[in-house]
Amino acid sequence: MHFISEELESYIAAHTSPQGNLLDALENETWRKILVPRMISGHVQGRALSMFSKMISPKNILEIGTYTGFSALCLAEGLKDEGRLDTIEVNDELCDIQDKFWDMSPQGKFIHRHLGEALNIMPGLNRKYDLIFIDADKDNYLNYYAASLDLLNSGGYIMLDNVLWSGKVVDPAAQKDSDTIKMNELNRVIQEDERVENVLLGIRDGIMMVRKI
Repeated sequence: MHFISEELESYIAAHTSPQGNLLDALENETWRKILVPRMISGHVQGRALSMFSKMISPKNILEIGTYTGFSALCLAEGLKDEGRLDTIEVNDELCDIQDKFWDMSPQGKFIHRHLGEALNIMPGLNRKYDLIFIDADKDNYLNYYAASLDLLNSGGYIMLDNVLWSGKVVDPAAQKDSDTIKMNELNRVIQEDERVENVLLGIRDGIMMVRKI
């Protein structure tokens, strides 16, 4: 769903810093070779992730949902020296494209992939994080959010993607759809959670940004 006109989207992209040749190539290859390529963060959201990471300057980042590795590269741009990004992906068929582009990036050496179900992997990570990005299966978003809070440093941030759910969260015709119900429940739980402060950003399909108090 387009929240704004295509002309305005083009204007926004034209007035956002370029992402560089490597990310251009990864985005193009994702669209050419991977099923459901629209799941990639893309230029404007990728630059937003990079900017947020640089503002926070995290020592440790956790990403839940790697896909083709685009967002991991964007987030890793803001890591402190000797920082680390742990990323969890359930689909091992995506490893080849991830490795191909991570190996070509100076940020690639800071990225550590974990294959499997995130809720099984997260308890064994044995570290605290300054920034967590959630962009995985929506059925488990509430579970990912709860588990992420346990792994997050005080003052740290969680970002959750797709929280506007293509606009369905305010579409009366979609209110009986199970995925829409879950996304509205997630947004309500975060809004009422006294452990955090939050802002819902209208970037692409919506990013909920949460800071642990």
